[in-house]
Amino acid sequence: MRYVYGITGAILLGGAAATLSLNPVGAQVAQNEPGVLRAAAPPGAPMSFAQLAERLQPAVVNISTRQSIQVPRQRIPPGFEDFFRRFGGDVQGQGQGQGDGGTVTQRGGSLGSGFIISPDGYVVTNNHVVAPARQDAVVEQITVTLSDRTEYEAEVVGRDAASDIAVLKINPRGALPFVRFGDSTRTRVGDWVVAIGNPFGLGGTVTAGIVSALHRNLNAGLYDRYIQTDASINMGNSGGPMFDLAGNVIGINTALISPTGGNVGVGFAIPAEQVAPIVDSLRRGQRVQRGYIGVALQSIDEGVAAALGIDRNQGELIRSVTPGGPADRAGIQQGDVVISVAGQPVTPDQSLAYLVSRQPIGSRIPIELIRQGQRRNVTIAVAERPTEEELARLNGIEDGNAEGNDAASGGKPTAAESAGQRATQQGLGVSVQPVTPDLARQLRLDAGVRGLVVGAIDPNSDAGQRGQIQPGDIILSINRTPTPTPDAAAAAIDAARRAGRNTVLLQVRRGSGPPGYVGVELAQASPGTPARRP
Repeated sequence: MRYVYGITGAILLGGAAATLSLNPVGAQVAQNEPGVLRAAAPPGAPMSFAQLAERLQPAVVNISTRQSIQVPRQRIPPGFEDFFRRFGGDVQGQGQGQGDGGTVTQRGGSLGSGFIISPDGYVVTNNHVVAPARQDAVVEQITVTLSDRTEYEAEVVGRDAASDIAVLKINPRGALPFVRFGDSTRTRVGDWVVAIGNPFGLGGTVTAGIVSALHRNLNAGLYDRYIQTDASINMGNSGGPMFDLAGNVIGINTALISPTGGNVGVGFAIPAEQVAPIVDSLRRGQRVQRGYIGVALQSIDEGVAAALGIDRNQGELIRSVTPGGPADRAGIQQGDVVISVAGQPVTPDQSLAYLVSRQPIGSRIPIELIRQGQRRNVTIAVAERPTEEELARLNGIEDGNAEGNDAASGGKPTAAESAGQRATQQGLGVSVQPVTPDLARQLRLDAGVRGLVVGAIDPNSDAGQRGQIQPGDIILSINRTPTPTPDAAAAAIDAARRAGRNTVLLQVRRGSGPPGYVGVELAQASPGTPARRP
């Protein structure tokens, strides 16, 4: 199941209100006497979901996988081979040296749900239901089980990991019952929904609920825009359909938020408006096309918003720009805040990545941004998003090196601490020193990195309280002013204070990962400290 805490499912437990017919005083009648209680359906809801469930259940399937992984065989200690043979142990492939004991195959599986979208056996589910459980695992078999317990082996026609959608194909012995996608754009908060799935491997299970919210962004993927429901979501519901009361599929149950791993009434489904075009592409054997402009993004928290002087719910921060990409050619810069795409505002519920992904490939779209407090407009030619492998190569992404953070944790300022170092320590609450060739080697930094290595952090400072800066981090700039020296940092802090700003925006790099931005509140200047001049 996919977690955000992650599982999937979705549905609502619909209850029927009851009205009580009062009997004359003194009448001796059981409280639940037939005819005494009269069921009353809430307005807009059916008296029962039975007819809907009866029609839809045959089109919902259970999906299971058989997976294998090769793991090192436990090595038999030298001299114990005869002992293991005597008791039936297998010593074939057992090496005598350290680590050469061969491998054994371990098998496992996964369970989920799906639904049939054509009479000839195309099935839609979540990609994570049929994906390998770990990178080195192999999916050996996928089995689709119908509501009448008929089993078919399935093959993957196509998958899209970015949206967590996969299309399977089975070869039935006749026409199958199927369901169609509905129009999820007409779904409203408070609408009744019904979900059918395979929670805990129990088989076809029906639940009902209402739509709790729309356009939820869980930061679980680039294109998050979930339908939230209070329906029961549990292990095995992933990939199952969410229906409206007309029996149309308006979403795929995909995730939940839970402190325990079980249902707490906060489940999420991918809306049909996103699923349907992706499924169409995958059925045709085509790669899913999405718009792309070549930027890495960072959400705007309270500290960054204060440093930039903007609303924290407005726009997204450009953390980096791919050299030669559409955004680079259009003049977008690192540190810009994009606030609208093609006339649509960028908000927490409508991310920049989502808006760009929906633009036609090759189209030219207007983008509004904020740079150094000034609003600007640029026009960008939308390209097709490369594959994940191509993106990693374009951006030179590497895994962050955690060992590099410890190398400078003991880094000590020079014996004669400069005025710039003192001013930076007083302003930010962190001690710094310039990146030297020796420190660069210790931190495994790329050649040419210029900035300030963070040493000790005052736990009482805003930087210490937020916990977003660690010893060994590199401060590359303050308020978009490069800081190769402590004097440059001190000058940037002084300029912010003279401009009446009590929060500054730091560009910080950790290890070999891409840099990001952190907003830090400045400490109050000491009364006797003279103002520095740039």
